[in-house]
Amino acid sequence: MSLTSLLKEFYAAPYRREFARARRDEDDFFRLIVLSEALGIPNPASFYTIELLPVIYEDLHEWHTRMGIDRSPIEGLSCC
Repeated sequence: MSLTSLLKEFYAAPYRREFARARRDEDDFFRLIVLSEALGIPNPASFYTIELLPVIYEDLHEWHTRMGIDRSPIEGLSCC
């Protein structure tokens, strides 16, 4: 292991959990923006975000179970 990687690990280790939480929060916000029309929230950028729906549907089950929702919040789409 090089000195650079050791120093990087030394400085990043205490904040790894915070980095993971921040990334998860950003991913949740991204999902909210993309799925907003399906969830009943008006989205002025739906024309641009509709192309991203297949990417979001892959992680939908993990997201809604982490949010505490028993079944898929989108009507017509059952993942469990």
